[in-house]
Amino acid sequence: MNNYLPADIPAKKEKEFFKNFKKATGGSGRLMLFAGDQKVEHLNNDFHGKNIPLEDNDPEHLFKIASKANIGVFATQFGLISRYGRSYKDIPYLVKLNAKTNLIPYNDKDPYSKEWLSVQDVVEFKKQSKLQILGVGYTVYLGSEFERDMFNEAANIIHQAHQNGLLAVLWIYPKGKYVKDEHDAHLIAGAAGVGACLGADFIKLKVPYDNGKFKPELLKEVTTAAGRSGVLCEGGDKVDEKAFLQELYEQIHTGKSRGNGTGRNIHQRKLKEAIKMANAIYAVTVKNATVKEAVKIAKSQK
Repeated sequence: MNNYLPADIPAKKEKEFFKNFKKATGGSGRLMLFAGDQKVEHLNNDFHGKNIPLEDNDPEHLFKIASKANIGVFATQFGLISRYGRSYKDIPYLVKLNAKTNLIPYNDKDPYSKEWLSVQDVVEFKKQSKLQILGVGYTVYLGSEFERDMFNEAANIIHQAHQNGLLAVLWIYPKGKYVKDEHDAHLIAGAAGVGACLGADFIKLKVPYDNGKFKPELLKEVTTAAGRSGVLCEGGDKVDEKAFLQELYEQIHTGKSRGNGTGRNIHQRKLKEAIKMANAIYAVTVKNATVKEAVKIAKSQK
């Protein structure tokens, strides 16, 4: 377990960090992150429209899923946790500290997603609310002309999180007018290395493609470049359950990722189906389930 313990965790906070890490990973070292931060990132595009159940438009749908399904952490903004936390005290939370909309095209202006609240605000909120807040998250846009400012914020957030025994997860996405292919494996490996240099416990990254297709062997450069920081592959657009679970299995067992960050492939389903899908993803990620076993969970009649 010492490979997972950063040296900037104070001795008095080591027990708390390991408790949070074990809770988040189920003791496996892998993280199943249920992503619920898209209300800002994608506005309402992910929550209302064709083939999306009407219940997904209500933010509480996310909390209902997170409270009933097997997950590692539910990542969303501070404000949503504040609004719904009293009703959903048993959810393991990860507080997303920044977010931006997608209204301004990246080719028109390089993105900068500034920190909304501090780690100390989260620590105080955890104390007063008694909620299960296991960590914090922050997005960096690699290649943006503002990356220096985001690096500075990310480094400070990670250090302050560790000082308080919390996990630190980075979302690192190549974006901006200088980025030609955000799914290039070599570029994503660079992003993984940046996340390691910033000290993240886990790094949520784009999936590497070759001519628009995922090849698990491409992920090995990425996961090796991340070192002791765990790579989480983004979930992407909603797809068939078996196709998603097959790719997830290959990401972990061939590409050597240490988890996933999945939103749309869970919450863009009715509650019962969303819970089963989350349970299937958790089974592959944390419990080493086979694809066949996971598909059976996702398509069960219970």
